[in-house]
Amino acid sequence: MADLGLQGRKTFKVFNQDFIVDERYVVTKELGQGAYGIVCAATNQQTNEGVAIKKVTNVFSKKILAKRALREIKLLQHFRGHRNITCLYDMDIPRPDNFNETYLYEELMECDLAAIIRSGQPLTDAHFQSFIYQILCGLKYIHSANVLHRDLKPGNLLVNADCELKICDFGLARGFSVDPEQNAGYMTEYVATRWYRAPEIMLSFQSYTKAIDVWSVGCILDELLGGRPFFKGRDYVDQLNQILHILGTPNEETLSRIGSPRAQEYVRNLPYMAKRQFSQLFPNANPDALDLLNHMLAFDPSSRISVEAALEHPYLHIWHDASDEPGCPTTFNFDFEVVE
Repeated sequence: MADLGLQGRKTFKVFNQDFIVDERYVVTKELGQGAYGIVCAATNQQTNEGVAIKKVTNVFSKKILAKRALREIKLLQHFRGHRNITCLYDMDIPRPDNFNETYLYEELMECDLAAIIRSGQPLTDAHFQSFIYQILCGLKYIHSANVLHRDLKPGNLLVNADCELKICDFGLARGFSVDPEQNAGYMTEYVATRWYRAPEIMLSFQSYTKAIDVWSVGCILDELLGGRPFFKGRDYVDQLNQILHILGTPNEETLSRIGSPRAQEYVRNLPYMAKRQFSQLFPNANPDALDLLNHMLAFDPSSRISVEAALEHPYLHIWHDASDEPGCPTTFNFDFEVVE
């Protein structure tokens, strides 16, 4: 007997799990799986258009997972239409009587930037400029809605055959307030894949700003220039040590402002380290790229370049067009986060 709850849908096996999709679609390829679900490519048989379908599992097994799923859906909906943010077309709950999974129908892209870097395919400085410019355009839109992405990394940047780039995965995003009191305590849980984390996170600074995302973009530019992750820490402490080894020991004023007492003591007890020049680390790189990198990877978040200023940097002048770099018309409402 047919399951009446699944009328108008078909079931496929994706990574050996049931994958229930709208009957117009046929699953064409397994794309990936992770802690929060599985993703496949599918084709709409009526229009021949491809989509990525993401099955988010265990939505209500823990409150933190429910909030993450809701955050992702609401933010994708809020940012819908920006060319550098992945587009959410639709969502589906095929078993409303057993609501512990949801399906998101999103824009289908060829691969992510991590796969492109890993492949070793030759990339030119023009590619780097285009990718960084597109990331910054998307990030300007996100930041203008008072949202911090908090998990920018090559694996969360989707790219198609035309080198169009889109930011995805808003599961760790948070609201941002210009009032540091409102940010304090709101930012304490795990944030960002370690290799792309800003030093102030390692130093237990509570009032994070938009500068944490700019740091991540700097790490991505580093990775493009060098072909591998730049600050590849084995753990939390090693991550900070690798940053200090390149950027040098921060001055006392910066350290006392952004470090917890314990973190300050740790850094003060390390031998003094001089800043290394990016021109020595990347001797073949465009000098403008290295200048932008210097501004993005400033140890002090208050000295780090803003997204708006980065878009105006000479390295991106061939792409920059202020009239085509909009901000988000409305700020995002994170009120649902306080529900216990």
